Amino acid sequence: MAAAVPVQKTEEEWRAILSPEQFWILRQKGTEEKGTGKYDKFYEEGVYNCAGCGTPLYKSTTKFDSGCGWPAFFEGLPGAINRSPDPDGRRTEITCAACGGHLGHVFKGEGFKTPTDERHCVNSVSIKFIQANASL
Repeated sequence: MAAAVPVQKTEEEWRAILSPEQFWILRQKGTEEKGTGKYDKFYEEGVYNCAGCGTPLYKSTTKFDSGCGWPAFFEGLPGAINRSPDPDGRRTEITCAACGGHLGHVFKGEGFKTPTDERHCVNSVSIKFIQANASL
């Protein structure tokens, strides 16, 4: 997959297209409450795109039940997700490579039986599910 195409908008443009909750999480690095996201216990076949710009981020085949209270994936699509250390150095933030929208955090070495031993802990509000073979 090719690298994400950059999406740049002003704060006003983001506010116009995102719900207040999406703006708070994607643009202001908020976090939805544990166990409240619609994709936490959701396991349909398809792709999860950025809720801000529509860039494909995760395949449903990389989603797993981590029990953390947020959707968990063991890897993103190549070039779709950027990583950067939080200011406190305790966690690594993950963002959409195209628009910079805050997705959540990635954790490594927790012992999950996944190919990468990573857990991308993602806010449901940050993503939008697109069903495989959806009718147009």
